[in-house]
Amino acid sequence: MATMKDVARVAGVSTSTVSHVINKNRFVSESIIKRVNEAIDALNYAPSALARSLKMNRTNTLGMLLTASNNPFYAEVVRGVERSCYERGYSLILCNTEGDLNRMDHSLETLLQKRVDGLLMMCSEVQGPSPEILKRYPAVPTVMMDWSPYGSEGDIIQDNSLLGGEIATRYLIESGFTCIACIAGPQDKSPAQYRLQGFKQAMRQASLVVPEDYIVVSDFEFSGGFDAMNQLLDLASPPQAIFAGNDAMAVGAYQAAFQRGISIPDDISIIGYDDIDLASYMIPPLTTIHQTKDELGKLAVEKLLYRLDNPDSESTISVLTPKLIERQSVKRDN
Repeated sequence: MATMKDVARVAGVSTSTVSHVINKNRFVSESIIKRVNEAIDALNYAPSALARSLKMNRTNTLGMLLTASNNPFYAEVVRGVERSCYERGYSLILCNTEGDLNRMDHSLETLLQKRVDGLLMMCSEVQGPSPEILKRYPAVPTVMMDWSPYGSEGDIIQDNSLLGGEIATRYLIESGFTCIACIAGPQDKSPAQYRLQGFKQAMRQASLVVPEDYIVVSDFEFSGGFDAMNQLLDLASPPQAIFAGNDAMAVGAYQAAFQRGISIPDDISIIGYDDIDLASYMIPPLTTIHQTKDELGKLAVEKLLYRLDNPDSESTISVLTPKLIERQSVKRDN
């Protein structure tokens, strides 16, 4: 395999000149650039990314930890992250935790050992990674996406899930419903906790009683929404409307209703959360709470790269504001 020294010998120049031609970081005459490029072609030389990263102390690689899931929400966020990385000349290494704290720590250690320039974390578990691991790599900047603060020095980007849960529930109440159930996400995840709190708060403010069996805790997955919906439909007095803690569970709820011949929204109304791409293609299209997924990915990358260039800047917490997307899955009483 050809080296930079080989290129310099064939081109009749110094290795530093070859480096300047490749990295375009110093003026080199056109005639020398031509000689160097001809030598590169003749030797089939490929610059070593590892050598360059050691010299520059940058790998131009970011790491991202996220929970593996069938939920399209995560894929749509990753799409935004990958696009932003590509536009800025960075590569992305993805590791999924599958909700396992031990696997989270193992993946985190692996990413840091690979000398990623920065870390994006989107796992949403209330308990964060091992502080001991982060202490061993204090110079690596981090951005927490949708995670509760737990003492990290990194930046944090959060969805205002409490407000989103309130908005969804108030919309159902304003639509004329009084018997409203909630299919909540797993309560070891902070967004799920806050969305359920928002539901309860809106119901309490409207002086509406929530029977204990009207709150079903599920798993943020399609199958979880399907099972939860069947549980609610089996009640002696099923609800008139349902707030599903995310769109994936709302999709599962749709399927359960379909299998029982129950019409949405004529027989029961459903509102979701996330506004995944699939939501607008449901039959009927799903009314939901919009999260800025592509923008979330873009903002996370921007914050991480800013911190790379400004390591002494203060940590920030950014809160994204959810908004209602009205479609046809909620029957309006007006």
